[in-house]
Amino acid sequence: MSGIDPISGYCAAAPGHEWHGPYHDREYGFPVADDRALFERMVLEINQAGLSWLTMLKKRAAFVAAFDGFDIDRVAAYGEAERARLLADAGIIRNRLKVDAAIENARRLQAIRASHGSFAAWLDAHHPLPKAEWVKLFKKTFRFMGGEIVGEFLMSTGYLPGAHHPGCPVQADVLRAAPPWTRNPPA
Repeated sequence: MSGIDPISGYCAAAPGHEWHGPYHDREYGFPVADDRALFERMVLEINQAGLSWLTMLKKRAAFVAAFDGFDIDRVAAYGEAERARLLADAGIIRNRLKVDAAIENARRLQAIRASHGSFAAWLDAHHPLPKAEWVKLFKKTFRFMGGEIVGEFLMSTGYLPGAHHPGCPVQADVLRAAPPWTRNPPA
């Protein structure tokens, strides 16, 4: 959420906004258990680095199409032809480091699924961790996962608190959905 304070500013700015509103109200901070959705969020967060979240929301459909619906196995199998296709796709962010990270992270997610059953199970196996420990783990495990990207990924998927201001009406919906941070808060 580059440029917007996720604890207060996003909750004030997003409601009613054409792009931010639906994401804020129905996705941000809610628990995510589906590996495809987790991979999508990871790729979007990686690509948001240096850009606005609004840019990512506007390009989201193009990312879904370009990355085969974020099918982990299909993306992991990408070779030079698919990499070139992605780098030529004006609908997404054409940054070689970010494209390469998405492909390599899909391959690493395959290994995680082999060892833990799913990406969600891997996240659950490591929860709760303080943000600094999550960052170390993600930097060791994945590519292009710095502190801001990891923090936002985990907050947006319910593994770290802080997505919504306590007074935000959506916060009650998030709490009813019981994201991991509410069941076992990080230290």
